[in-house]
Amino acid sequence: MSDQPFLKAIGPAALRRRASGAPFALPLVAAAVAVVVCCPLVFVAMQAGQSGWASVRQLLGRPLVTTLLWHTVELTVTVTAATLVIGFCAAFLTQRTDIPGRRVFTVLLAMPLAVPEFVHGYCWVSLFPSVQGFWGAVLVMTTSLYPLVFLPAAATLRRGDAATEEVARSLGHGRWHILWRVTLPQTRPALAGGALLVSLYLLGEYGAFAMVRYTTFATAIYTQFETSFDTVSASVLALVLIVLAVLVIGAEAGAGRRRGRVVREGAATRPADPLRLGRWTAPAVVGLAALVGTTLGVPVYALGYWLAKGNSSTLPSASIWSATATTAGYALVSAAIATAAAVPVALLAWRHPGHLSVGIVRLAYLTRALPGIAVALAVVFFAIRYATPWYQQPPMLVAGYVVLFFPLALTAVRASLAQVPHGVEDVARSLGRRRLVVLGRVTLPLIAPGLAASFAMVALTASTELTATLLLHPTGTDTLATRFWSYTTGLAYGAAAPYAAMMTALSVPAVVLLTRRTLGPARLSKEEA
Repeated sequence: MSDQPFLKAIGPAALRRRASGAPFALPLVAAAVAVVVCCPLVFVAMQAGQSGWASVRQLLGRPLVTTLLWHTVELTVTVTAATLVIGFCAAFLTQRTDIPGRRVFTVLLAMPLAVPEFVHGYCWVSLFPSVQGFWGAVLVMTTSLYPLVFLPAAATLRRGDAATEEVARSLGHGRWHILWRVTLPQTRPALAGGALLVSLYLLGEYGAFAMVRYTTFATAIYTQFETSFDTVSASVLALVLIVLAVLVIGAEAGAGRRRGRVVREGAATRPADPLRLGRWTAPAVVGLAALVGTTLGVPVYALGYWLAKGNSSTLPSASIWSATATTAGYALVSAAIATAAAVPVALLAWRHPGHLSVGIVRLAYLTRALPGIAVALAVVFFAIRYATPWYQQPPMLVAGYVVLFFPLALTAVRASLAQVPHGVEDVARSLGRRRLVVLGRVTLPLIAPGLAASFAMVALTASTELTATLLLHPTGTDTLATRFWSYTTGLAYGAAAPYAAMMTALSVPAVVLLTRRTLGPARLSKEEA
């Protein structure tokens, strides 16, 4: 049933009055969350400021910094462009054509998310040692990250309305013209959001680049922290990453202003009939099969190969089950806290769009560009000074995970809120319900799929986090990622395989849930009904 009659009964003036009466608590809570999440930015600025402007200029003037900047920007642009092309093409074939096995392909194309980026690098390098340098990094990161574009693009195409394409077809436009001028613009918000996540991942990634021996700002920062303990120089380099992240977020915001509205709110939509591929069916199937084989088949084969070959190592053995339980516990707690923290920030941006909410959201996204080692040291810095009892305790690692992956939770919750018709809360408020009651009985049930997607995404990512975990995990405890890294740094690929396989197995249910929540139940076309 449409909400329009209820909204008309209340009247636009009443809705405006209710919207203007924003409670003070929501901005206050959202701002508090943003302050906590942005603590690493404060730490980086404080450390960089200790050297003075002269030292900063001298450090940034080194030829190495120019090389790192070129490597980082070149890789980010190349991988982001590749993921956009692959993600959109795969989404279009599985959601808008009659290609056989669409549902199976949809699940398989999302599954590379279950394999961490550094495990992707381990699989490729252990099988093909020549996968090194720039093109090795492009291969590993593209095969790892394209699902971040594929999933939102597929969801948009699945839920899109066929009316605009039918109008274009009735005007005599061909398939390619409709694809370029109608279908692609409809997916632009999803593509922009996916590209933002991919770019921020690339700016802060360390483990995969260390595997393929490609230097970026993230690897240089880790080297400064790990080898020379030069927090000042590393923080200056981290400031450059923050500037790059600001540019990326600004570009995405500019695309958001240009793309306009693409959804007809309040109108019934129906799915488009699948496009008949005809003689292009076989090449399309081969293309998707090759993509699945490259992005999923290679990691599965590599893990199976090393599991079968053996697990010899000079390092002491450790219980994989203990590491699994530890990993799952940290991931689940972090996912619950990050999702809960994302709700007030997303609600503020949805209910009261303005300079305050936009600023809070963009600040939260900036932390995603920081490498895990910078976030970890910021947590250590604040724990030593303001929370000494938590030093080298589980809350430190949970705090690091929440700060690192809060942007992922915020993205999922905001996307879910965007699907809620405006005015629904005002309808409930007009019936005399308190704001917290409306939140619990109306808003949260409506965005439950987004909350589940947020929980799954953060749990998935936290269970495979490496860099921050190396510094923050409590003494005497290990996660799957830290044990895996201990073996791979000693080139004990066979010993590392069980931990990589267990990380992947833990991530599969989260990816399945994320795929189902993102795409929703399949809608039948007229031919399938």
